[in-house]
Amino acid sequence: MTTEHALARVDDIARHLTRQAHVICLDYDGTLTPIRPSPPEAVLGDEMRKALVKLAEQSPVAIVTGRELSDARQMVDIDLIYAASHGFELKFPDEPAQAYEPAEAYREAISDTADSAEEGASDIEGVMIERKPFSTAVHFRKAAPEDMPKVSKLVAELQEQHPGLRVLQGKKVSEFQPRIDWDKGRAVALLAERLEVPLEGVLYIGDDVTDEDAFRAIAGKGIGILVNETDRETAAQYRLDDPDEVRVFLKRLAEALRGAA
Repeated sequence: MTTEHALARVDDIARHLTRQAHVICLDYDGTLTPIRPSPPEAVLGDEMRKALVKLAEQSPVAIVTGRELSDARQMVDIDLIYAASHGFELKFPDEPAQAYEPAEAYREAISDTADSAEEGASDIEGVMIERKPFSTAVHFRKAAPEDMPKVSKLVAELQEQHPGLRVLQGKKVSEFQPRIDWDKGRAVALLAERLEVPLEGVLYIGDDVTDEDAFRAIAGKGIGILVNETDRETAAQYRLDDPDEVRVFLKRLAEALRGAA
């Protein structure tokens, strides 16, 4: 398959957005920053932050990320909209943070899973366990190839011990979440509803398999842009190679939106 390059269609994308109320939704890791060996290393660059500030002057901007809310806000450090923890935590400017209520009942199970994961990963070098309010992430990007069978065994054992949770597979991470019908696509739909934005007015940019839920939620209506150096099966219409191209795109989009206003 061939996905058209988004940098060639900035003006067309801007015109599409300005036909109605709109919102620009952005993943964080792998989209605004390169993927790093561990989450704390994925620091937002100064030029990307400037591009986000300029873009937010022209449109509502939402960060839709698997990171927990406090972490996402600290890393971005701009007063935007946040759908954190894959949408389980929501924060609008000038409003208190809110959690997706059905997930609240899973907090104890999530904590227990983190305890089990930390114990099980103690003898696997390069595995990091990340505790979040509504998920436990097993990061194995730093694990040696010969230790991957141990990682797979750990994840399988955690699944068996905690059947009330589901496992979301990302890039070098297995994440245990509440077993409820919720994902980035539903989070984006909720954000759009709260902002009174039709799905036609949603632009979503992301790189991971978890972002495909958002691409599918707006398919045929809004605009999805996959961040990946090569084509792959995706529900997005357009592609950007990497976070550097995302920065260039966002800067040009801000200019195009300003010109179309």
